[in-house]
Amino acid sequence: MNLTELFVRRPVLTTTIMVAMLFFGVIAYRNLPVSALPQVDFPTISVLATLPGADPDTMASSVATPIEKQFSSIEGLRTMNSTSSQGKTTINLQFDLSRKIDAAAMDVQAAITRASGLLPPNMPSPPSFSKVNPAERPIYYLVLHSDAMPLYKVNDYAETYVSNALSMVPGVAQVLNYSQQKFTVRVYIKPDLLAAKQIGINEVRNAIVAQNVNLPLGTLDGKHQTNTLKASGQLMDAKAYDPIIVSYVEGQPVRLDEVATVKNSVYADKVFCYYNGKKCVALAVQRQPGSNTIEIVDDIEKLMPAIRASLPPTVKLEVVYDMSQSIRASLDDVKLTLALAVILVIVVVFIFLRNLSATFIASIAIPLSIVSTFAVMYLFGYSLDNLSLLALVLSVGFVVDDAIVVLENVVRHLEMGKRPFQAAVDGVKQIVFTIVSMTSSLAIVFVPIMFMSGIYGRVLHEFAVTITVAIVISGVVALVVTPMLSSRLLRPQSRLAESDPVFGAMLRFYKRTLVLAVHHRLVTMLISVFILGASVYFFIALPKGFVPPVDMNYLIGFCIGEQGISPEAMQGKLQELQPMIRANPNVRSVLNVAGYPQRNQGFTIAFLNDRPPRKVTAQKVMAELFPVVNSIPGLLTFYSAPPLIEISTEISASPYQLILQSTDTPSLFKNAQKFTYAMFATPEITGVNSNLYIKNPEAYIDIHRDKAFSLGITAEDLEQSAFSSYGSREISNIYGTTDTYKVVLEVEKDYQHYPDQLSSLYLKNRSGEMVRLDVVADVKARTGPLTVNHYGQFPSVTISFDTAPGFSIGQATDTLRAMASKMLPDSVRFKFGGTAEAFEGSVRSLSILLVVAIIIIFMILSCLYESFLHPLTIIAGLPSAAFGGLLVLWLFGFSLDLYGFVGLFMLIGIVKKNAIMVVDFALEAEAEGKTPLDAAVEGSVVRFRPIMMTTIAAIAGMTPIAIGFGAGGDSRQPLGLAVVGGLLLSQVVTLYLTPVVYTYMAGLQHWLDKRGAKAREIRGIPS
Repeated sequence: MNLTELFVRRPVLTTTIMVAMLFFGVIAYRNLPVSALPQVDFPTISVLATLPGADPDTMASSVATPIEKQFSSIEGLRTMNSTSSQGKTTINLQFDLSRKIDAAAMDVQAAITRASGLLPPNMPSPPSFSKVNPAERPIYYLVLHSDAMPLYKVNDYAETYVSNALSMVPGVAQVLNYSQQKFTVRVYIKPDLLAAKQIGINEVRNAIVAQNVNLPLGTLDGKHQTNTLKASGQLMDAKAYDPIIVSYVEGQPVRLDEVATVKNSVYADKVFCYYNGKKCVALAVQRQPGSNTIEIVDDIEKLMPAIRASLPPTVKLEVVYDMSQSIRASLDDVKLTLALAVILVIVVVFIFLRNLSATFIASIAIPLSIVSTFAVMYLFGYSLDNLSLLALVLSVGFVVDDAIVVLENVVRHLEMGKRPFQAAVDGVKQIVFTIVSMTSSLAIVFVPIMFMSGIYGRVLHEFAVTITVAIVISGVVALVVTPMLSSRLLRPQSRLAESDPVFGAMLRFYKRTLVLAVHHRLVTMLISVFILGASVYFFIALPKGFVPPVDMNYLIGFCIGEQGISPEAMQGKLQELQPMIRANPNVRSVLNVAGYPQRNQGFTIAFLNDRPPRKVTAQKVMAELFPVVNSIPGLLTFYSAPPLIEISTEISASPYQLILQSTDTPSLFKNAQKFTYAMFATPEITGVNSNLYIKNPEAYIDIHRDKAFSLGITAEDLEQSAFSSYGSREISNIYGTTDTYKVVLEVEKDYQHYPDQLSSLYLKNRSGEMVRLDVVADVKARTGPLTVNHYGQFPSVTISFDTAPGFSIGQATDTLRAMASKMLPDSVRFKFGGTAEAFEGSVRSLSILLVVAIIIIFMILSCLYESFLHPLTIIAGLPSAAFGGLLVLWLFGFSLDLYGFVGLFMLIGIVKKNAIMVVDFALEAEAEGKTPLDAAVEGSVVRFRPIMMTTIAAIAGMTPIAIGFGAGGDSRQPLGLAVVGGLLLSQVVTLYLTPVVYTYMAGLQHWLDKRGAKAREIRGIPS
């Protein structure tokens, strides 16, 4: 008694196993985390170093370079890029996916410590670092604003009551504050009054530092009581600084309010944040990797009433975006697609079988396979996301195949006059090898995807494992559950709908045409060779895409102003932009931030109405907004839909990057400008922009050292005074109850407008005399860099771009590579970065894995059949499947993207199942004494019914995906179209090609056997 017969004879055991599979699957489903995508931990660390007032060149040479040299020796460092701007350097480090982020963080800390001795001594704080994950985007946006309260107080409420509370929610990684409107006391010096009273700026700074103190004082321990000492050294707000005595002039005290204006202000006074036209504080919640987005948002929503109650009535808190809504809608639609696919497959099975019992027996494999897969997903730590559910949707069409094949064979034995029990035992025994061959060769197709390298290999790993598990379970169900149910539910007179006039006509037509095909084998083979050539042509010629954009109900716009634009002017342009964006009927609200990440930059987030009821896609809304947002003179705005996965750590205007590098900086800048202009004229590319900002207006102070020395002024005196006047110098701290605040020194805003106003700055020499700056130095107007960028320690320029409508990223990268080879000298290297780099690696990897999958299938089938020839018969129909899929993509105007490649993998698995059924039967018939030709024809005719059933069931399961059903369905459409198109063509071709190839291979095998008979006899090898 074989194993399958055991389950037929023991229905209680089989039923118990079936119920247990459903039970544990349901329990696992309820406990699976929910997210938009599988968990992706991209080990990335961002390092921030600040030196207020320092120009970009100084930051790059004295801060970025020493730190980068230490970082370069860290193990597993994949990429390193830095951006140095006014007073700030940001260094992004990306490590190999195999590197543990905590271990990398320890190495980064050690490198910063080693570099500390080489950094400027006047840095207010050592460089800091944070672990970031570019693949994680904020899941929840909030804004706070008030008409009756200063913004710094709103910021305090936001940080203390909102941010701190949200940070405690399980699964929240951090709460970002885009506006940074933290309370700061700003001292605005009036240089003309200082000069009149013969007071130096350094004296003002020293006076404030001396008067604002918070030192430990100790205790008074008496005989009976201890008193803690406290003093009023700490000055908490602007009013308290006014009476500070700066100096004495002619015996009279000069207080701070006589020579300066002290105001309660904000720290980031050059960053402006607006929501729907109102100044606000914007917060964004980021989740921890692996946490459940929907659970986090649900927990946040439970906290919101308490948070709102803790805020003053004048502070308004608004939730502007909730990612869980789009995730819920997307997952609900995928679940609905799954249910629709199940219904369609069951309907197809019933139409073919015309028997309720038989339909139930075949269809029970679907819930058993899918629900049981949830249990395995839970054990592996997977989540319910768009890709894992998509894997289950795709599996619906062929998890039922094995059960149909078993059921059809059992019914065939019933038609021989056997009783149901014996028919089930004999039928499944005869078909075991076929089921094992079909299941193993189909499951093995997706194994190469599990080993795909890079970030997208990590993302698709869960997809590949999920669909493989579903396939394997369906094979087990077909061998365990289907024969047992057949033995109990089928009646002796059970017949399938073979007598149906439509099916009968199809079968008769097939018989006639098959006879013609096998008698004209050469013509059939020539047609197959033509299809093979066409498949190769379409595979090469079809534009290669990447991951289709996903509609997440918001668009991000990157805004760029002229180099040297003032913060107020940049703020004004973004304020002007806001009502223009809101005028679009598909836009619900707008969040604008000016002055971030650079002074001439900003970003705008357009939050869209939910879809549905919104009818147009985010891409169409973006196309509508493009001419509107670029109608403001001096402002460029690049809108993009958020990518499925964010890879690049560099903030750029467009989603794809081309990086130019060279040690020859002048040559790099010259060629980068030339290349950027050439990209503007390239039809495949749009949204071109670079981070080459080298025309920023500068006021260069040329010191006359000899004259300055004669007047008692040193270069340090001059630069320290300029730093205190124009560098927003942080001179002291205010230690509050919940946070630490800064005291910042600078000259009045009215003295900061023009370079010639530097002449109003007076320096105090060693003798106490006042010397005007223009006496010891000249101020010259020139241009310089707004930012200095490094990639891998070398000077670099990053050009960002997007694909023009109608073109794919593959076409864009091919064009750019050809342009770079012609235009760039050998001294300037180029490479694609971020998403463009990942695209190139993924296309190469997927193309190789496609070939590897075919080779692995050939090897598995060779082992199963103990033959190298029969596997060739089975895989002979693959070119027709590929041709059909690629042809349909071309007809519908789609590129071969990530989903299209997955469709090709699926076609490989599905199409060869048809050939396996024919070959297995033909081998049995040939063993009974029939000729290869008769065996092939008879096998094709007998297996025509299950082949048609399984193929049409697979097409029915794919139909919801092919028509783009549900939210985000348009992005999955290439997958469904590729599979449906491939199945339709391959179904026709393989029904004729497989028997023809079988006759050739059988003839070849007989010839080889005949030639090797004598050698086998000599060696004693059995025939």
